[in-house]
Amino acid sequence: MEEPSLRKRREDEKSVQSEEPKNTSLQKELGLFSGICFIVGSIIGSGIFISPKSVLSNTEAVGPCLIIWAACGILATMGALCFAELGTMITKSGGEYPYLMEAFGPPVAYLFSWTSLFVIKPTSFAIICLSFSEYACAPFYSGCKPPELVVKCLAAAAILFIITVNAMSVRLGSYVQNVFTATKMVIVAIIIISGFVLLAQGNTRNFQNAFEGSKLTVGAISLAFYNGLWAYDGWNQLNYITEELKNPFRNLPLAIVVGIPLVTVCYILMNVSYFTVMTATELLQSQAVAVTFGDRVLYPASWVVPLFVAFSTIGAANGTCFTAGRLVYVAGREGHMLKLLSYISVRHLTPAPAIIFYGIIATIYIIPGNINSLVNYFSFAAWMFYGLTVLGLIVMRFTKKDVKRPIKVPIVIPILVTLVSAFLVVAPIVTEPAWEYLYCVIFILSGLVFYFLFVRCKFEWIQKISNPITMHLQMLMEVVPPEEAPE
Repeated sequence: MEEPSLRKRREDEKSVQSEEPKNTSLQKELGLFSGICFIVGSIIGSGIFISPKSVLSNTEAVGPCLIIWAACGILATMGALCFAELGTMITKSGGEYPYLMEAFGPPVAYLFSWTSLFVIKPTSFAIICLSFSEYACAPFYSGCKPPELVVKCLAAAAILFIITVNAMSVRLGSYVQNVFTATKMVIVAIIIISGFVLLAQGNTRNFQNAFEGSKLTVGAISLAFYNGLWAYDGWNQLNYITEELKNPFRNLPLAIVVGIPLVTVCYILMNVSYFTVMTATELLQSQAVAVTFGDRVLYPASWVVPLFVAFSTIGAANGTCFTAGRLVYVAGREGHMLKLLSYISVRHLTPAPAIIFYGIIATIYIIPGNINSLVNYFSFAAWMFYGLTVLGLIVMRFTKKDVKRPIKVPIVIPILVTLVSAFLVVAPIVTEPAWEYLYCVIFILSGLVFYFLFVRCKFEWIQKISNPITMHLQMLMEVVPPEEAPE
């Protein structure tokens, strides 16, 4: 029989071993289910409740509208498969950033981080939170539009809540994402099941002559894709957290193959449900498609629609914050942003400074009265870099032939995605030119000035100013530079 003193010594040794701190780097804590939830949760947000009206206004008929929704899902799936090859070939967090770095070098990668950090990601985050706020306020302001100040304050509170959750714990952020993903699937299921019940009852009149009245042009198709792809935005989110994904060679492609087709089927069925209740004209006149659907089908329980839509949007915002924070983290780690942004919280092992920085920028975008001009050209900037990233995959097929590729998609897929991306970027400029496109391009290229001033040519006086600030903020936030994970 083991002596009590020996047993106690062994128990103490186990206790000490269990209390040893983890390496101060991002931990692999996300499995396949969490990966699927991040894809589904990041994609299904405000888009499916806003975009149906915009897609229909450009296609002008039910048939082409449903085809656009299916085509957007196919394009998102092909793009995600290309990203799966990139993600398993270059297993670094940060999404497009490390891929552009490997394919085209630091200047192009910096332009992507510049545009994403200051326009694409925070604008998307702010708009999703504003959408959440409007739906959350709707039940309290029946029959009228909620006050703008109330909407903005609630949106700012949502941003504060989300960045706090994600800065405190990777696992907590993952749990929040899983819960809200499950919750948002409830409202998706309610709309789809209600639509099928109505179809079974013979409500098919709106699908008769589904292609009648459509007047498709190149410009209209591109704008319809813009609005549809806004609803699918988030298809590449899992690549931002590759370093935290368990067994990424297996789980990354599996999460994509399961998650995006699931979203595509849901989107098509939800649009079918909308059209069982509303004609094309009624849908275009609706202020909020899902709310109108609920009022006609679920009354007197129609209040559940804005409630669950609010849950849907807050889940999408959480997924966006989780992944975009990693982009800031990687940019800081590569020296393209403040070094402090690449530091890890000692207590929580999260990229807390990057997440806080991202939340501050997103909150600033809430303050102006109108940010629709930035939202309208979100897809323009986003698909410019999506196309460049997939083009980088094609380039690396020739320049990095010896690199191990656990996943290798047929070359026709990245070629097709690159061509479609070029079409989406060029078509609106040619068919409906606007100064805003030029402003967007000028802002993107202005990042080169900052790159050469602060990254390429590292002036000593800049370091003398930034080093003391970094030191004080490091002590205040209790963060340290990331350590290399032990092999």
